[in-house]
Amino acid sequence: MTARKIRILVAKPGLDGHDRGAKVIARALRDAGMEVIYTGLRQTPQMIAEAALQEDVDVVGLSILSGAHMALIPRTVQLLKENGQDDVVVIAGGIIPDDDVPALQAAGVRGVFGPGTRTQDIIEFVRREVSRRK
Repeated sequence: MTARKIRILVAKPGLDGHDRGAKVIARALRDAGMEVIYTGLRQTPQMIAEAALQEDVDVVGLSILSGAHMALIPRTVQLLKENGQDDVVVIAGGIIPDDDVPALQAAGVRGVFGPGTRTQDIIEFVRREVSRRK
C-alpha cells in the first residue's frame, strides 16, 4: 500500500484578480507529487474553508496580492478551526509586508512566502509541516 499523497488546496481569497503566482505554485506542488485542488479567483473565506473540508486537505495555501491579507487570512484560519480542521497547515504567499507576518503566524499561519521564494523551498516546507502533523 502506498502512502497517501499530500492534498493541498490553493485559493485566491478576496477580489484579487491576479493568479499567475498561484498557478505556478500549484503546478510546482503537483509536479512534486502532491494532489492540488485550485479553487480559482475571488474566493471568500467561507468558500475556502468549505472546500478544504469537502476535499479533506492537509494544507491550505492562500495567495493574496490585494492588501486584504490581515482580514481574509485570519478569518479563513478561524473558519477552518470552527470546522474542526485545526490540523490543516495554512500557508500564505503574495505581497505581505514583513511587519504583518507575526500577526498572521499568531493567527495560525504556519508559513508566509513572498515574491522570489523558490518553489523548492515551499515544497520542502509543506512536506516538513505535514509530516509533523501525522
